[in-house]
Amino acid sequence: MPTARQALLDAALRALDDGPWCAVRMVDVAALAGVSRQTLHNEFGTKDGLAEALLRRAADGYLAGVDRALTAPAPDRPAAVALWTVRAARRDALVKALLTGHWAEGLPRPDRRPGSRGRTAAVRPPPTPEQLLALVRDRMAAATPGAADGRGEIALRLALSCVIVPVPGDDAADSRALRLVREASRPVVQGGGDSRTRGPGARGSQCAEPDSWRPITPMITSEIDTSFRVETTSPRKIMP
Repeated sequence: MPTARQALLDAALRALDDGPWCAVRMVDVAALAGVSRQTLHNEFGTKDGLAEALLRRAADGYLAGVDRALTAPAPDRPAAVALWTVRAARRDALVKALLTGHWAEGLPRPDRRPGSRGRTAAVRPPPTPEQLLALVRDRMAAATPGAADGRGEIALRLALSCVIVPVPGDDAADSRALRLVREASRPVVQGGGDSRTRGPGARGSQCAEPDSWRPITPMITSEIDTSFRVETTSPRKIMP
């Protein structure tokens, strides 16, 4: 049996499916959930608090998927996380916005103004892209202790590039972009003076830049770097 909070968040998503966030009314969300408007305000405070709770739930759902991906066999974990990232962003516009910091028209946005009062104490603010990706990296590092070959970072960067610049017509479950992520995430075997990738088709050289990377412009590369940059002005600026 869903709680009133879950029912309200589900109702808010249904209302968002029917129109832009600016047109969603609190009274309509309460009616869809079958609760009073006062219950809605008790849970989330204002409409901004409701928006941030929606985004927080989307972030938590994405991170839960990362945790599931990290149950894959150790060599496959970077690819599993990257594939989940691409699929989750394709399926949920809120996840895509949280990962990239680019908000499509009509989506709810977090209120990051200093001193803003849009939420109740029960609503945690959603993470920034830097914070969200830092949480993913921490999970990957914890799941594969001692892995220092950089495959996790490469796979995640490539996944994010596929999210930011989708390949035209690339929306199949096992599409070209997703196959590219798998190939780039394969373990590299050191030895004999060169690096060889495991698996069929390894040709004795380290992963060359795939052709499909070349259309990514410096502007997009900059966006990816920005998303991966974690501020260091205070000890670990990540979500508690």
